[in-house]
Amino acid sequence: MIRALILLLFCTGAWAHQSSDAYLRYRVEGASVEQRLDIALRDLDRDLGLDADGDGTLSWGEVRTRWSDIERLAADGVRFTADGAACQPAGADTPQLDEHSDGMHAVLVTRWQCPATVQALAIDYRLFTATDAGHRALARLVGTAGEPLVLVPGAGPQTLSANSAGLGGFVIEGMAHIAAGLDHLLFLATLVLVAVWKRDGTGWVPRASGRSAFVETLKLVTAFTVAHSMTLGLAAGGVIDPPTRWTESLIALTVLLAALDNIRPFLPGPRWAMVGLFGLVHGVGFAGPLKDLGLSGSELLLPLLGFNVGVELGQLAAVALLLPPALWLRGRTVYRRWFVPGASSAVAALATLWLAERSLALQLLP
Repeated sequence: MIRALILLLFCTGAWAHQSSDAYLRYRVEGASVEQRLDIALRDLDRDLGLDADGDGTLSWGEVRTRWSDIERLAADGVRFTADGAACQPAGADTPQLDEHSDGMHAVLVTRWQCPATVQALAIDYRLFTATDAGHRALARLVGTAGEPLVLVPGAGPQTLSANSAGLGGFVIEGMAHIAAGLDHLLFLATLVLVAVWKRDGTGWVPRASGRSAFVETLKLVTAFTVAHSMTLGLAAGGVIDPPTRWTESLIALTVLLAALDNIRPFLPGPRWAMVGLFGLVHGVGFAGPLKDLGLSGSELLLPLLGFNVGVELGQLAAVALLLPPALWLRGRTVYRRWFVPGASSAVAALATLWLAERSLALQLLP
């Protein structure tokens, strides 16, 4: 448990829960195919070194002058065939950028002419295979009922058609999203640390039985799940769309308050109620990859279900890892006097840095 928390604390970053995603949209009209590929500038900068002046920010001029390199990288990393036949390039749009929930993306729109009316596309996706093992692409066929696909670099061709079913891929994507979400994981960890205790005035005392600790953990996880599932659905469907900066700042604040409450309980009411309130904020943060697909109505149902199931599975895995050692250590002096205060203080310090970075647009952490 101690080793797991230390590893979490040292994997820092201002936008701690954002994974590396690209977005592919295909529009098919007869034998013509339009491909739109959105690639995060931060991923391109890592591989191509776009930041020429080294000031930590990318200007349009720095991106524009390297556009031919970006096009080459995209052409090497994304290839497709239509019903087994190669298609021929038929033009491209001018360079452009678009803002997603996880930052600015380069947008590459290309048009292709295929030998016959297109029924299905086989996409061979290889972007960032050597530099980012966690990178994924979310691909959809515009104007059809088929579900989007999660593309894993180097996994071989995957078929995208009007009848595609991507539920399993979105379960995996949800699990990967929370696994990469340090702020979400630290929030859960702070809860588990003292779920094995109960309030005694202004302090904590160990729970008498493991059953009581399990019940308390179940209440906390259930409250968090119900709350973030609500706002995840609303945000993914575009019903609510708060500024990313506000959401990220509030997520950092929830981590900070939960950690401080571990050291000396001060938040009013039962802890599950506090967790439910904070979970509403985390749900909006979870919604980024789905929101950026631009799905609506029935198109969103299966991806939303799969993604949410994946998030819950990842969450339960984290709790299953941390709860048993917390149960075993709950009555020991070293746990009460040193480990919980020390770990909670470290989380609080990190959350304070995140809050400053996100709310003030600073760069304090590498």
